[in-house]
Amino acid sequence: MDAEINKHFTFHGFRNTFATLQIAAGTSIYMVSKLLGHKDIKTTEIYAKIVDSLKKKRLKE
Repeated sequence: MDAEINKHFTFHGFRNTFATLQIAAGTSIYMVSKLLGHKDIKTTEIYAKIVDSLKKKRLKE
């Protein structure tokens, strides 16, 4: 409130940000999967696809 930030943050949004930043920083997808508690690695692969698309976008710029 003191910073006057008026955005709505959710726990799910923080999880997504955490996972994406970890994969972008080079953390193993298996480690991220374990940290998030995913039962299937395919769930975690979604974050890897996001990071790959961001990298491709930056290369085009």
